Amino acid sequence: MNIEIEKMNKSHLEEIKENLETEFDNFWNYNILKEELSSSNSKYIVAISKGEVIGFAGIKFALDQADIMNIVTRKDHRNKGVGTLLLNELISICKEFKANSIFLEVNEDNKPAIKLYEKVGFESVGIRKNYYQGKNGIVMTYSVDKNNTKKNKEKMKNL
Repeated sequence: MNIEIEKMNKSHLEEIKENLETEFDNFWNYNILKEELSSSNSKYIVAISKGEVIGFAGIKFALDQADIMNIVTRKDHRNKGVGTLLLNELISICKEFKANSIFLEVNEDNKPAIKLYEKVGFESVGIRKNYYQGKNGIVMTYSVDKNNTKKNKEKMKNL
């Protein structure tokens, strides 16, 4: 499957508007994504195959830290490496913007996502109780500069 990754724009958002909640799950709604696209601190990308958006991902920057806001693959394209491509591109964007660390929260029941994050080097550093409608969120971090892993864990302890 030939997949291209590009910067998300409003036309991509309009393309997925009608099936955002049914084909991509109920992560974020259209209005929140539209607001995120206009934020100077956020960067969003899309995965495109055969001219259609099959996935998207976003990240938000604050100082030298980045937070992954979402990585979503269209239901009919899951387990085909789309999420991995999007995640690797987000990591590249973080390197470009000189972020030292990346954080995310993932639903404790989302085993495929946890496996993906661990595969690329994310580590669990904490739990957010009842973060996902009664389910715990696992807080994970990735050190863009692997020498900073201990420093990132210390940052989390001090939050």
